[in-house]
Amino acid sequence: MPLTFRKSIRIFPGVRLNINRRSWSITVGSRNGLQHTRSSTGRDTTSFNLPGPFGWRSTRRRSR
Repeated sequence: MPLTFRKSIRIFPGVRLNINRRSWSITVGSRNGLQHTRSSTGRDTTSFNLPGPFGWRSTRRRSR
């Protein structure tokens, strides 16, 4: 089984710094509402979660 590394640090209420072995990202928003994540690899993800199995997610790649 490969070893993995993932760490999430809360900077402010509603703002998290996520670090893994290859990249880092900043997430702004709440777990049960609108959330936006911007990654160092060029990925922007916006998601909206509702209670139950309902949710919406949009991911796009930024040009470098």
